[in-house]
Amino acid sequence: MKIIEIYKILDELSPFNTQESWDNSGLILSNDDSCERIYLSLDLDFNQVKSFLPNSLIITHHPLIFKGIKSIKNDYAGNILKELIKKNCALISMHTNYDLSHLNRYFCEKFLGLEIIESDGFLAYAKNNFKDIYELADFLKAKLNLKKISISLAKEIIQTDLIGICTGSGISLASELKSNIFLTGDIKYHDALALSENNISLIDIKHYESEICFANSLASNLQKLPIEIIISSSKNPFLEY
Repeated sequence: MKIIEIYKILDELSPFNTQESWDNSGLILSNDDSCERIYLSLDLDFNQVKSFLPNSLIITHHPLIFKGIKSIKNDYAGNILKELIKKNCALISMHTNYDLSHLNRYFCEKFLGLEIIESDGFLAYAKNNFKDIYELADFLKAKLNLKKISISLAKEIIQTDLIGICTGSGISLASELKSNIFLTGDIKYHDALALSENNISLIDIKHYESEICFANSLASNLQKLPIEIIISSSKNPFLEY
């Protein structure tokens, strides 16, 4: 199947021109313009790429390259790029455009099983059916397969009908919240401290765990393509201990 044909389908599904200005979604690496299969993954690691068959298209959520590069070196991105080139593989990334169009909703509804009441840009709001933040935290631990979960507690009682959610790293959106409970990843100490003073409780749902459903989400939207689609999982750089 032609790469350009797949790219156009992806662009209709989740327009690349809706990505943030700092993002690098789109065609990252070209090949000879066609592919025999598609691999879907949140990120890439070298051992994973070594297992890919030649003449494939890889679609990731996070772009392997965010900024311009002047040379391909023996580093994380360079080694992966060289392996992809050797195998005549193409690489497309769907990052903030897919966050906007699909990922938040899929994570909330399909992965967590929560009812979305409202979507506002990168923020989704789910109906609150939890008596307190501890019940919500236990629910999330079970769904995300986590032994522990970090809570920044402003108040134990969730004083809202809505729970604000942003997959990945969404703490910069906290000022736009219409809720006093926010679920997102990569929460920093000083952000948690400041938001707690403003009566906003936080639960860190982690970056990898909240976005690992990307591949399943995109696969569900590409089922009609006449090509094999393979879900591949990149490794989580963090381990619970």
